[in-house]
Amino acid sequence: MRFPIPRAAAGGAVLALLLSACGGGDRPLATVDRVDLQRYAGTWYEIARLPQWFQRGCYNSTATYEPMDDGGLRVINRCQREDGPSVAEGEARVVPDSGNAKLKVRFDNWFSRLLPKVAEGNYWIIALDKDYRTVVIGEPGRDYLWILARDPRLPEDQYQALVEGAREKGFPVDELKRNRDLVPASPAPVEG
Repeated sequence: MRFPIPRAAAGGAVLALLLSACGGGDRPLATVDRVDLQRYAGTWYEIARLPQWFQRGCYNSTATYEPMDDGGLRVINRCQREDGPSVAEGEARVVPDSGNAKLKVRFDNWFSRLLPKVAEGNYWIIALDKDYRTVVIGEPGRDYLWILARDPRLPEDQYQALVEGAREKGFPVDELKRNRDLVPASPAPVEG
């Protein structure tokens, strides 16, 4: 999930992307075997994430995926901030020979128009239940991780099982931020 990039952060974004490309150590990251993009489409609620500068101040985040004619997905990320809603739109293209489990995502902003290949992010589906109700998205450097569900709340045992799976894949799950802990005491009204 990504949200609008302030212009002052562009240099940091380039540096972060370059450093994350070098991360991950020697351990390859396994994805699920196959993803049915028609079943994957729709809205997912963020349950937890590794902290990212582009999501600073976000809570009640969602990601909506819509199939496109070219086989990719339109991506609409929304979140609430204390000063109101935030929306980022982009496109995900499938990495060939990945069973649709590896996506390259690019959001439409000035930075991605300037350096399109540098601004692409790896979004790898590393866990997906058979009913397409929960998903874990990560990337090979283990710097990005999202736990998403079709409902805004996830039973604790299911959440812990997804966290443990991410831990086994080498993600720093002790740094996860749960949405329920990000919501301010007096959240801004949700605008739909």
